Amino acid sequence: MSLLNLRDITKSYGEGAQRVDALRGVSMAVEAGEMVALVGPSGSGKSTLLAIIGGLLSPTSGAMLIGDRDVARFDARQRSQYRRDQAGFVFQASNLVPFLTARENLLLVGEFGGADRAALRKRADELLEELGLTDAAGQAGNRLSGGQRQRVAIARALMRDPLLILVDEPTASLDSKRGAHVVEALRDAVHGRHKACVMVTHDLEMAARADRILEIRDGLLQAHEPAMQPASPAPCIVDPCE
Repeated sequence: MSLLNLRDITKSYGEGAQRVDALRGVSMAVEAGEMVALVGPSGSGKSTLLAIIGGLLSPTSGAMLIGDRDVARFDARQRSQYRRDQAGFVFQASNLVPFLTARENLLLVGEFGGADRAALRKRADELLEELGLTDAAGQAGNRLSGGQRQRVAIARALMRDPLLILVDEPTASLDSKRGAHVVEALRDAVHGRHKACVMVTHDLEMAARADRILEIRDGLLQAHEPAMQPASPAPCIVDPCE
């Protein structure tokens, strides 16, 4: 069984003549260790679908299975616990606490669960090393480059060891070279840690670095396509790839 299964998900707003069908029977599956890019024009339903997968919205109808549990049937308390423990979020803006260091931003998330601080620090340092941020661990969030901030955001999303990583336009504020490094770091983390990842993006070049591309238009999912993996970007010479 796939880690994530959506079955005939719909989402509507309003009633009667004012009704808007944002999603119209979306079904998809994502495996553990798979990164899926979700593309489509503005207003197509991408962000709505990502919010439903993340437990931020409830669907009007349909099932959303994580393993054998239907998140669509969760009450408010269960959805809150699901968002805290099973879904890691990476947003367009990294949303780091600017006056905390990269390591402290990770520890802040980990401490919500009351885990041992020494264990949390070890996990934070492992994630920072994995994402090439060891030298930046002690730098304040507002002193980091854009690419570094997004990689810290990825590490933060992994701190509680969630099942899903949900990503919304992670490279919108980055140039293509640094954006590629961020997406590749995300893909490597997803593969290495066997997470299921859904990434919303308008950038088809970034989408091509995922394992699979899904297109959504007018609330309907189009044919599934494998991603065409581009060549790795040239290594940075002057700037150490942020």
